[in-house]
Amino acid sequence: MTDEVDVLVLGSGIAGLFFALHASSFGRVAVVTKKERPESNTNYAQGGIAAALAPDDSPELHARDTHNAGAGLCHGDAVTALVTEGPRRVRELIELGATFSGGADLSLGREGGHSRRRIVHAADLTGREVERALLDAVAAEPNIEIHENQMAVDLLIGDARVEEPRCVGAMVLAEDGSGLTEVRSRVVMMATGGSGQVYAHTTNPPIATGDGLAMAYRAGAKIANMEFIQFHPTALYPAGDRAFLISEAVRGEGAVLLKQDGTPFMDRYHPLGSLAPRDVVALAIDRELKQSGDDFVLLDCSPIAEQEIRRHFPNILAETSARGIDMLNEPIPVVPAAHYACGGILTDTHGRTSLPGLCAVGEVACTGVHGANRLASNSLLEALVFAARTAARIGPNLAAAPHRKGTPVRREIGFGGQCVDTSPQRAELRRLMWDLVGIVRTDGRLREASQSLSDLALRVRELTRDAELTPDLLELRNLIQAAAIIVISSQGRLESRGLNFNLDHPFRNNERFLRDTVISSR
Repeated sequence: MTDEVDVLVLGSGIAGLFFALHASSFGRVAVVTKKERPESNTNYAQGGIAAALAPDDSPELHARDTHNAGAGLCHGDAVTALVTEGPRRVRELIELGATFSGGADLSLGREGGHSRRRIVHAADLTGREVERALLDAVAAEPNIEIHENQMAVDLLIGDARVEEPRCVGAMVLAEDGSGLTEVRSRVVMMATGGSGQVYAHTTNPPIATGDGLAMAYRAGAKIANMEFIQFHPTALYPAGDRAFLISEAVRGEGAVLLKQDGTPFMDRYHPLGSLAPRDVVALAIDRELKQSGDDFVLLDCSPIAEQEIRRHFPNILAETSARGIDMLNEPIPVVPAAHYACGGILTDTHGRTSLPGLCAVGEVACTGVHGANRLASNSLLEALVFAARTAARIGPNLAAAPHRKGTPVRREIGFGGQCVDTSPQRAELRRLMWDLVGIVRTDGRLREASQSLSDLALRVRELTRDAELTPDLLELRNLIQAAAIIVISSQGRLESRGLNFNLDHPFRNNERFLRDTVISSR
């Protein structure tokens, strides 16, 4: 790829592509993705996009539901931007060619924590439809180039002796290992998605290895609220490397959670029962499983008419059937799985990070919208709204930003001669995070996790020095860094709020912790 562009976008999910479309009117945009272009968390999003489009809905109601789910930590300005600009961005997606259920009338679904039907969806494959429409739109834009199978290694930082540290590009590794390329740009947009692969059970695809989070942290950017990891309560059991997600929309249409003996239990935990916010549902399931010793609970879909299941959830019906489960006539076994990071690279409402020249949007960013717990289907909307806002901010001044030379954040990375298998270390990492830094935490488990991660990081640094530089090795390094960030952030919040539940600190502490957890490597 070329070694100089106006805008360098790392990641090809909804956030990166929507930003690229908006930024392309101001300059040349290069999108770098480490896999093939459709592979992203977006592509696996089943539920939909939350937006106040119904006659009985309003941005104010959407904001109220978002704040309620966020447990006191949502940023008011970010939530206001999300709910007021969201409907316009959904309509823009439709203009770009996305087709949603209900056609022009939009069949709106309901999910946990929402007081109204406001989920725009394409049956139960919304993410795939959004990704398709955006890829088609990007392909028609001559100012955008997509470079597949190329992985960003680290950010390039300008000479601090001349001016304040500034991101001026990134080092990129070709899939074939042919070498590193310095790609300089006026602006770098980090849109690399989540970090779900740090856990043994996750709904995220294999590419979700925390690359952007780790790169930004190494470069000194501020990271916020990474203790708040959302575990989706209903992944199909057994959950493998990438668990199959049973969308929250199934409960929105009437499905009920049961213990294995057939007893409903969610009414004991929340007035909304099985439609409670995700953190409540995941924690309730975790408690029920620990009390019963069972490996899973049941999701009873019998309250939903067969024709509604066939119409709204054809992919879930097909996937469960392929696994020998007849969801039309028997309940679905489900367990929680790591799903979404509510924290990330700290940004303002226009994508700015604490590192000049670096922007962030999507799951890798922390805009403050989600607070301590993400309201269902706000994530795709967040990506749309803040991608557009960031492009609008940087666009008019893009031409005035000069290209600068920079140096990689990690100089010691080089090429060795030996190719190593990283799967044992990756499995070790994912298991210790699942066991020690999962839904329920303690101070002791966090200390143990911190020490284990330090030991693992030391061993992997030895591998990095002596081994051939491969995407697998880079991913392992990033996974360890992302896991350490989660642990450090969790140790800094001595309370239980939203998605952070610590048995040693079981209550909220508004006097000390009604604030973001912000960390930095500087």
